[in-house]
Amino acid sequence: MSSKRFLTGITTSGTPHLGNYVGSIRPSVRASLRPDVESFYFLADFHALIKTGDPARIQRSTLEIAASWLAAGLDPERVTFYRQSDVPEIPELTWFLTCVTGKGILNRAHAYKASVDKNTSAGEDPDADVSAGLFMYPVLMGADILMFNAHKVPVGRDQIQHIEMARDMANSFNYRYGEHFVPPEAEIEEDVATLPGLDGRKMSKSYDNTIALFTPRAQLKKLIASIVTDSRAPGEAKSTEGSALFQIYQAFATPEETTALRQAYLEGIAWGDAKQLVFERIDREIAPMRDTYLALLNDPVKIETILLAGAAKARQIATPFMGRLRQAVGLRDLRVQTRDKTEKAAKVAKPVFKQYRESDGKFYFKLLDAEGQLLLQSLGFDSPKEAGQIISLLRTQGAAALPDLADKLQAETVVKAQNISAALQQMAEPD
Repeated sequence: MSSKRFLTGITTSGTPHLGNYVGSIRPSVRASLRPDVESFYFLADFHALIKTGDPARIQRSTLEIAASWLAAGLDPERVTFYRQSDVPEIPELTWFLTCVTGKGILNRAHAYKASVDKNTSAGEDPDADVSAGLFMYPVLMGADILMFNAHKVPVGRDQIQHIEMARDMANSFNYRYGEHFVPPEAEIEEDVATLPGLDGRKMSKSYDNTIALFTPRAQLKKLIASIVTDSRAPGEAKSTEGSALFQIYQAFATPEETTALRQAYLEGIAWGDAKQLVFERIDREIAPMRDTYLALLNDPVKIETILLAGAAKARQIATPFMGRLRQAVGLRDLRVQTRDKTEKAAKVAKPVFKQYRESDGKFYFKLLDAEGQLLLQSLGFDSPKEAGQIISLLRTQGAAALPDLADKLQAETVVKAQNISAALQQMAEPD
């Protein structure tokens, strides 16, 4: 595939807020306009089932989030815009990934650990009220990403772990069944990855501290006026460090505007005046989209038609890809005898690097020759990125890099330097 694939989703469990806008909607709409990007945007309604048991809320949220994306400028003709539950291949892939994902990895997922820690602190059973859905959430997210082999996934810093898990799943499946998945990478806008809410904590429906994206102008002003600040009086210098008000402003302002407000903080701007500045800056960006949003909310037939068309477009990719994955794992038509792939592979195979994760939590790689024999074995790394960097070094420098990598490789495999050199050269040759 020549272009980079960009994928993001929003869980349909509530009304979209400013945090969703700056962290997902706005950057994804901008990315969709790039000629070198193939964009996938979805409404994560399967994920919503983990967070709420209110069917009406999920339906309403699906309508509101779809309308928000479209009002913000997402062109459904240019991108693939779909509802997660309209692509049945996604839950099927979730099961495939479940079968290659270690339980130990899921034990370390932030959301699951937070629930266990909360229960333990309260003296309850660690898994009290923890559903299998919550525990398996990272696998479903991995399937969302890997179904379309997304290269980049825009997330907040608190979601980076899920992208790393998706990479683990891709590498684990590829190691067992051949190269089918592209290990994804997280993409973060450093300044606005996590937007604070009214109380200074992360803006989240879970904390009930959000500012609805398309709230009426008067309500927007009232909510911004309620943002928690400290007790410093007008004329007293104020710190931007840890200031929710400043961080929210920074997410909408230009660098010059941000610099100006930082200076105003130092000069002791009154909190009321600062909040007025923040309100005016946000409303200037949001107001032009508000009427379009309200019109879309009142035309659910139009949105449903757009989503169904997007699902059909998504399935043009998902259905044949899932067919290949079913073949790969052995779910095959018994009437068709599959050719001996070992014999076929011997004619076309090349040496290959295999990346994987072991039960110790470390990341490893190995280099196999065309016959599948081990040439080079790494020691463990703390992250897949470290392993990937060493592989990249070997690809570019060949066996000449081995002496400098002695402390990162198993000594007994490095002695095959001549064979390693030949294998790396063969990998670089065109088919």
